[in-house]
Amino acid sequence: MGHGLRHPADLVAWRRWHESRHPVRGAVRSVRARLRPPADTQVDLLSPGQDADLLVAVEATHASVARAVVAPLDHLEPGRTTVVAPVGWQASAAYATHRRRTVALSDLGDLVRPRAVLAAGHYTEIGAAAFAVADDRDLPFLVSQHGALTPYAPPLPRAARLLAWSEADGTFWTTGRHDVEVTVVGSELLWQAGLVTGRRPPSTSGPSDGAGRLVYLGQGHAAEISRARLAQAALSTCRKHDATYRPHPSERDVTSRAALAGYRRAGITVDTSGVPLVDLEAPIVSVFSTGVLEAATRGREAWVDFPRPPAWLGEFWERYAMHRLGHSTPTPAPDRPAHQPAERIAAIVTGAAS
Repeated sequence: MGHGLRHPADLVAWRRWHESRHPVRGAVRSVRARLRPPADTQVDLLSPGQDADLLVAVEATHASVARAVVAPLDHLEPGRTTVVAPVGWQASAAYATHRRRTVALSDLGDLVRPRAVLAAGHYTEIGAAAFAVADDRDLPFLVSQHGALTPYAPPLPRAARLLAWSEADGTFWTTGRHDVEVTVVGSELLWQAGLVTGRRPPSTSGPSDGAGRLVYLGQGHAAEISRARLAQAALSTCRKHDATYRPHPSERDVTSRAALAGYRRAGITVDTSGVPLVDLEAPIVSVFSTGVLEAATRGREAWVDFPRPPAWLGEFWERYAMHRLGHSTPTPAPDRPAHQPAERIAAIVTGAAS
């Protein structure tokens, strides 16, 4: 099997796989769809006026998407920039005077006149609508990478311009594709993490004395590996290294709550304090969380761990230089780009519209 995506160009196949990993959620959606006619998704459109020639799609409100597409807004010209976002999304002060309308997503194409579009992809409803605008009019569609890439990442849109974290990520995401143009800009997520620096990791293969209790960043929500294997791995690592389990914010469903109860019964401390990851000073370990890279960027001790990792996971660890717990020194801080990624992204998007 070659290195790259499992679904390099087929979004329908990727969605089918994604739904298969969340069967309960898919079944609930199917029942709802049968009980009532589908409503057209409502979104907020923030526009400075008729002269706006840039469109930025904010597909979700979580931090990774915010760093990828919201941070560049601070470096774009507000008077040229329209934003489509979830209802109620709050923009920065520079966009406070934009006219805000709640509109049907299906009407987006009739309401905007961009010459370039920025998004995190076309796999969400908002991203798909933004891509349709670009695709229908043959406009540049720029995709800002928002997270670390596994083989199960959604494929890139046709003829996209990818703004990648690294050359390795650009190559990985476009393997088997010849229609995507790649520009390496670096990661705004990691750039921001680097603004909060701490101790440099000492040369040890485990948490240093006095560094605090090891924290396991949970990924029970992840679709790439079965829930059972993720739970067993967390249980094993937390027991072996006396680690505290910190659930991912998405671990709120019935299955996740049952797993957390199981950890507690096994004597594992579950951290529900809600302390932001950026403020966490303890050494951390996870399976493949981007939080490992964020912690390493801040100078914290960070590792990965998983028993009998599948081949793709080993390749993932290697691509991001993530170090295994108990086998080596902590994960080194990723290389820092010379220029802030959000600023570069804004300059590229502006150039694409000219």
